[in-house]
Amino acid sequence: MSSLFPDAYRRALSLLIEARRAAGVTQVELAGRLGRPQSFVSKYEQGERRLDFVEFAMICRMLNADLHAIVQSAAQDVG
Repeated sequence: MSSLFPDAYRRALSLLIEARRAAGVTQVELAGRLGRPQSFVSKYEQGERRLDFVEFAMICRMLNADLHAIVQSAAQDVG
């Protein structure tokens, strides 16, 4: 994973996955809400595809996850 802050991105992604699971939402259900195939969710969760900020924010919204809290927590991993 090429990134200026790979640990922070991995942390944010891990929190996003936790939020999906805590919400009781499957990858298939989330993909449907986003109007995307299930493989979209699978690929970003496995780190095969990176999310841009707008995608990340939209996923948080679909999961009723606190975007600010996730970013703040992930930012603790930045230098």
